[in-house]
Amino acid sequence: MTPTLYGIPNCDTMKKARVWLDQHGVAYSFHDYKKAGIDRASLARWVAEHGWQTVLNRAGTTFRKLPEAERADLDDARAIALMLAQPSMIKRPVLDLGDRTLVGFKPERYEAAFA
Repeated sequence: MTPTLYGIPNCDTMKKARVWLDQHGVAYSFHDYKKAGIDRASLARWVAEHGWQTVLNRAGTTFRKLPEAERADLDDARAIALMLAQPSMIKRPVLDLGDRTLVGFKPERYEAAFA
């Protein structure tokens, strides 16, 4: 299976991940969830694997601009609903390796995944 890299093209962290994959000769497909959206099943799988606290980008401006009521008392279902409504709230990148996913970019984690 060819890994799929999920994110948006103009994100600096995404660019680092893409450069790393390209430099290491890793073939991958790119899914721009800002343009193509994201499905509930994928988000639910990522949240089940990593927890909504990891998948939801709470440091980003999109999340921080939300009214306090929408940011309070989050759980899996509410976090998934927020990310479906505004995919830019998903932490970037998400690399789907088929049997597992990596959230965020750390060169050492990518190195271990493709060792």
